[in-house]
Parts: sequence; C-alpha cells; structure tokens
Amino acid sequence: MTLDALLKQATERLARAGSPSARLDAEVLLGHVIERDRTWLYTWGDKGCSTWQQARFDALVAARAQGYPVAYLTGEREFWGLRLITSPDTLIPRPDTETLVAMALSRAAQPQGRLLDIGTGTGAIALAFASERPGWQVTGVDLLPAAVTLAQTNATRLGLGNARFQQSDWFSAFAGMADLMYLVVTAKAYLSDSGWLMLEHGYGQAAQLREAMQVAGYQNVETVRDLGGRERVTLGFLTTA
Repeated sequence: MTLDALLKQATERLARAGSPSARLDAEVLLGHVIERDRTWLYTWGDKGCSTWQQARFDALVAARAQGYPVAYLTGEREFWGLRLITSPDTLIPRPDTETLVAMALSRAAQPQGRLLDIGTGTGAIALAFASERPGWQVTGVDLLPAAVTLAQTNATRLGLGNARFQQSDWFSAFAGMADLMYLVVTAKAYLSDSGWLMLEHGYGQAAQLREAMQVAGYQNVETVRDLGGRERVTLGFLTTA
C-alpha cells in the first residue's frame, strides 16, 4: 500500500472517530513512524513502507481514534519553531500559548534581564523566550519533578544554556502560592521595578483579572486575544520605586 493510500485510509478512520484534524493527525503520525516530515510525504506519496512501519502506524492511528493526543503518541510537539519532547506528566503546549511568548518578547527589548515561568510543564514558554533572548536569565518552575526533568531535557537538547528549571509550588522555591488571583498579589514581592506580570488564562477570566491587577497597583493593564480571537493573556507592569 502506498503512503497516499495509507494516509487516505487513516484520515477516513480518524474523521469517523471525531478528530477535528484527521488529515493532519494522520500525516504527523505517519511521518513519525517513517521518520520523514510532512513535506516529504507530499512529494513521495507514491512510495510504500515496510510491514513493520505499517503495523506501527495502524497502532498509532487506533490509539488516536481512541482519543489519545498526537503529541503523547509521538512524544514530540512543535512550539515556537522548537521541537519539544512531551509526556503525559505535562500539558501539551498549545499554539494559543505562543501569544504569551509574543507579548513577553515585545516588552523585553533590552539585551539582558530575568524571566520566571511559573508552571513551566515542558518548558515551552521559557525555552521559546530563551531562544529569542540569549542574554536573559530564564527560570522555569513546576510542582512536578517529572516536569522539571522533562523541561531541562528539552533545554539541553536545544542547546539553550540560558534557561534553567527547578521544582517549586508557584513561588515557593523563591519563598509561597496558589491561584491566579493570589499570584497577582504575591508576584509584587518578586518583580523588579517596571517588571511585567503576564498571565495566561481561560475563557471568561480576563475582566476579573484586569480588575484585580488594577486594584493591586499594576499599570497599563490590558488583555491580549489569541489567534482565535479569545481573551488569552492579561498583563501589566509594576513600578516599585
């Protein structure tokens, strides 16, 4: 069976299972199995693959049809152009989160500085920022030791020596924490003068966060929408002088 035929068959199966991105899922899984990118698949779709590769691909498609995320099946996810190792110990980096990275970079024009990523997971945000600002010291913290290990592994693989990771329950490694609202208040003790607090949040939380930040004394408080038009990141800076 050709690669094109395998993709067609898998796409139909995943579509029936309810995948909103059936063709993309099939392409990523097949590319993972045969160790080729999607562009190669488009060019050489008339080629075949080994019996073992086809069996492996069928197994991955079956798992995807059962609802397993593609990033867990392949063990990788691309974020900000970086190939990150993923695992069930962490959330999968979402394209919408790149909005937060873009906002941080737009407010970090100086060649040197410090950034703290709380709840770092795979290290996606911290590593994306570190890759664009090599003169900055970037720290990522996470409650789960497995997440810290994963993030550090990603940093090592990418050769990003200006990023480091450690275990912490929010700010506890630097000294105590809980949810977004508490974070608004507690972050004030750790921000440098004119330092920015940027919070990625879910649907319907923006207005409450803006109010909390304004009451806490943050300036230029605003909410930025993601590519889908949803309120995604609320931010403001603090003047401590």
